[in-house]
Amino acid sequence: MAETSPPPTAAAESCSEEPARGGKQRPEEPRRAPAGGADREDEAGPPLASPAGQSEPGSPVAAPFFLLYPGDGGAGFVARPPPQQQRSWRTPPSPGSPLPFLLLNYPSGGGGGGKHHPNYLMANERMNLMNMAKLSIKGLIESALNLGRTLDSDYAPLQQFFVVMEHCLKHGLKAKKTFLGQNKSFWGPLELVEKLVPEAAEITASVKDLPGLKTPVGRGRAWLRLALMQKKLSEYMKALINKKELLSEFYEPNALMMEEEGAIIAGLLVGLNVIDANFCMKGEDLDSQVGVIDFSMYLKDGNSSKGSEGDGQITAILDQKNYVEELNRHLNATVNNLQAKVDALEKSNTKLTEELAVANNRIITLQEEMERVKEESSYILESNRKGPKPDRTSEGQALSEARKHLKEETQLRLDVEKELEIQISMRQEMELAMKMLEKDVCEKQDALVSLRQQLDDLRALKHELAFKLQSSDLGVKQKSELNSRLEEKTNQMAATIKQLEQRLRQAERGRQSAELDNRLFKQDFGDKINSLQLEVEALTRQRNHLELELKQERERRLQNSRSIPGKGSQKPEPKMDGKHKIQEENVKLNKPLEESHRLQSHPVDQQDQTLPSEKPQKYCQLCQEDCGLTKNVCRNCRGTFCNICSTNELPLPSSIKPERVCNPCHEHLMKQYSTSPS
Repeated sequence: MAETSPPPTAAAESCSEEPARGGKQRPEEPRRAPAGGADREDEAGPPLASPAGQSEPGSPVAAPFFLLYPGDGGAGFVARPPPQQQRSWRTPPSPGSPLPFLLLNYPSGGGGGGKHHPNYLMANERMNLMNMAKLSIKGLIESALNLGRTLDSDYAPLQQFFVVMEHCLKHGLKAKKTFLGQNKSFWGPLELVEKLVPEAAEITASVKDLPGLKTPVGRGRAWLRLALMQKKLSEYMKALINKKELLSEFYEPNALMMEEEGAIIAGLLVGLNVIDANFCMKGEDLDSQVGVIDFSMYLKDGNSSKGSEGDGQITAILDQKNYVEELNRHLNATVNNLQAKVDALEKSNTKLTEELAVANNRIITLQEEMERVKEESSYILESNRKGPKPDRTSEGQALSEARKHLKEETQLRLDVEKELEIQISMRQEMELAMKMLEKDVCEKQDALVSLRQQLDDLRALKHELAFKLQSSDLGVKQKSELNSRLEEKTNQMAATIKQLEQRLRQAERGRQSAELDNRLFKQDFGDKINSLQLEVEALTRQRNHLELELKQERERRLQNSRSIPGKGSQKPEPKMDGKHKIQEENVKLNKPLEESHRLQSHPVDQQDQTLPSEKPQKYCQLCQEDCGLTKNVCRNCRGTFCNICSTNELPLPSSIKPERVCNPCHEHLMKQYSTSPS
């Protein structure tokens, strides 16, 4: 298999910097297993890794790829000189040092170093797994705090954390032989936790009762998830790692759980107590999951995320919640300790009570014995007085012995009474201490109740803030959609305004050209128009005078016809002659008027043309009635119409002011204006 190794220059620099980072070299100090071998002291260290492409026939199979920090044990190194031995592993890089290299497989042991090669591999695997656990836990905590909500099983950093923990628990695991072959499962060590920590029995029973789990691997994964939800994963792992004699049944001596790296990982897991996780174990297939570490999540830049204003509030609330939970745990531990002290004091009080009863019984016995001795002594004295003198010596000796025995018994009684007083004082002190402890326990319980109330308030505030954040996100989304629609309408309005501005400029140019044409027309035909207007006014006055005379003549003739009814039928010819005369005069009067109107309506088109000399019509083109004096000329089609057939006025392209048009032209122009763009 191919492998990626650091270039020679980088490897040489890492070797030259090793004494400065690791301190003084101690060749005579025995090395631990992570340093490349447990039994190396003074012998020269063989090369721990040969160049790429070289291997021994008996070398072990290459292990899965892990992160390897650049040290003097990587590929490209030759045998080190015997006098000075260097460490084959280094501590993880500081935040300012370069990133680790990615080793696809370990090089096979060569050059006579095969007996130390497995220990070297195990040490590097432990170091890589510990560093991956650090990155996974740190990334999970940061992303969870930035996210500010309860995590579920679909969260990618949380899934990667469980994969890393599974690799850590599987490292150095002994294989169990079964009928189907060898099987490696970390469920066995996790089952031991309920024996070490009684609180873990609940999650172990829950895992065993889950219906969908069929393999030990699935049960182990479910156990890890339930322990994380219980926020006691670090406590369980610490209790398990402290029992090395139990772990030795499941793990090799160089496994991660048997070395210092396991204790470091257990300490790192304490930080996960600030995370709220919620998993739905029913329906989740934990047996067939493939645990592959995704390195892309830990190699990208994590400083590109931008927080909002609500993130600070949620972070503060989470900090308060975590503080309250930690304080709650401390108070629970204090209450448990006080309860243990109370139990011990109760046991001691019971024991002292029993001893006091025994002492009282002994005092009563001694008092009875003293009374008996007094009676015996008095009896002996009486007998001595009455008996012969030779027997007094023996009786005196017996009396002295009795007195001596009495003195001893008296002293013993005083000692017992003194001890009884001491026990009574101790009992009083214990009762006082019990009362103080009970008072302290009551105060702690009140404080615990108040802290739980604060925790409930904080949770309610957290839910309220989450609801407000969700509603604000929804409002922002709606406002963004409204903003996008308004932007589209604004763009449409801008395009419409541009079109209207273009039309306005065109209309302005047309108006200016029309005004220019009007000025030119007035300059060219102004005098003629004035003379025609004067002539029209004179003809109008003449026509009015003639109409008045005609009206008087008609009235006179009507009176004559009424006075002479026989003569009216004999003279029709003069009447007809008068009517023809009036019509001829009307034609003469209308002719200059039509010429003046034609000149005003066509100022530009007919500048170079002569005015047509048409004979005016007498009848309306629509109703075919005699127009008489009320005929009108349509400014669009130039036809002659009566007042009824030409009652409408419209602005024409040739004039700015509205002009009189006939009814058919009015309908045609209205249709044309309605279909044309505004």
